[in-house]
Amino acid sequence: MSKKIVQIENVGQTFATKKGTFTALRDIHLDIHEGESVSLIGHSGCGKSTLLNLIAGLTLPSTGVMLCEGREIAGPGPERAVVFQNHSLLPWLTCFDNVYLAVERVFSAKEGKVKLKERTREALALVGLSHAESKYPHEISGGMKQRVGIARALSMQPRILLMDEPFGALDALTRANLQDELMKILAATRATMVMVTHDVDEAVLLSDRVVMLTNGPAATVGEILDVKLERPRDRLALAHDPVFGNCRAAIMEFLYQKQLRVAA
Repeated sequence: MSKKIVQIENVGQTFATKKGTFTALRDIHLDIHEGESVSLIGHSGCGKSTLLNLIAGLTLPSTGVMLCEGREIAGPGPERAVVFQNHSLLPWLTCFDNVYLAVERVFSAKEGKVKLKERTREALALVGLSHAESKYPHEISGGMKQRVGIARALSMQPRILLMDEPFGALDALTRANLQDELMKILAATRATMVMVTHDVDEAVLLSDRVVMLTNGPAATVGEILDVKLERPRDRLALAHDPVFGNCRAAIMEFLYQKQLRVAA
């Protein structure tokens, strides 16, 4: 197996509230390997986004240890790029300039403007948006905005792509198209991906492993499912694949039987 790129050891996360201390996560143990695609799934309020933010370094754990490539995660870093559900594009900048901003931040100390512009164009080409580089966010569709957000993340050449329900606000057809594009991009870049999702089919389609979290508060890892489907994956072929069906059923059983039983 490839080397561990993220190590999460006995991590817990608490927050101070007006009603006292709130425990969001407890006893999280998880290793993520280089080149692996991992989905985090669970009911609302189970701490999926909290765990992703910890990996991103946007928040720091209350207890335990978070490592990326053997070094403690002490804050955000360009080796960990985040794509949010809200594309977070700056409306006064073109698609090109939104991506260029990230490229400049990461590479300007070592590279000139010609190389920075080349990196920007390569990232937009990777998500099929070369034709839209001069357009502003209000001039493009929701799916295209999300592509720009992905291009911006990829332009930093991250070791890990962190995605917090990146397709959650899109219609079903656009969502499916972007899922297919993402699979191609990950195959081409060999980046490691960690994605938060509520969508069982999306989790199985895109992942090598699905990490299922127990209900919050004080959520933890309940089960981890290995998705033993060959790559590249074709969604139409998988619709009739018994392995896909079994994986889907295992996640559904965890979410809607085991966790509902716990809640009851």
